[in-house]
Amino acid sequence: MRVETSTPLSNLSRSFQRQNSAVEQTPEQAREGLRVSLSELSKSLSASANGKSQDIDESGLPDNIKDLLKMIRKLKAEIAAKQAEIRELMADQSKDADTKRAEAQALQSELATLNGALTSANATLIKQMREQGLSGEQMQTASSLAMG
Repeated sequence: MRVETSTPLSNLSRSFQRQNSAVEQTPEQAREGLRVSLSELSKSLSASANGKSQDIDESGLPDNIKDLLKMIRKLKAEIAAKQAEIRELMADQSKDADTKRAEAQALQSELATLNGALTSANATLIKQMREQGLSGEQMQTASSLAMG
């Protein structure tokens, strides 16, 4: 069994290159051809994170800040799901060590990508809060929502 260990970003890049080399497409057409699959655990955690955004919606913060906060929660849920997948893999006694190692590397690569996206979203949140001149109270609200 062979497990692809390249990063999801490089896979996406190669996919675009293959699509664009076969037929020249607009970005909208290329986006329509993309598909992301989440595990059932990821789907349930993501759904629960999306369902728990009522406090963000009611915060009175600007819409772009609310959107960033929702994205941060979704990324945190996906990170938790990926960590659970790694723990589940490590506990699986039915797989041989090489297979387990290769799968773990792939999962850790995906986890690193998610962590990078979370770091970027947090940095964007801070930048947007400064640029929009939020009050101290609004900044504290946004920070507590980002942590929750």
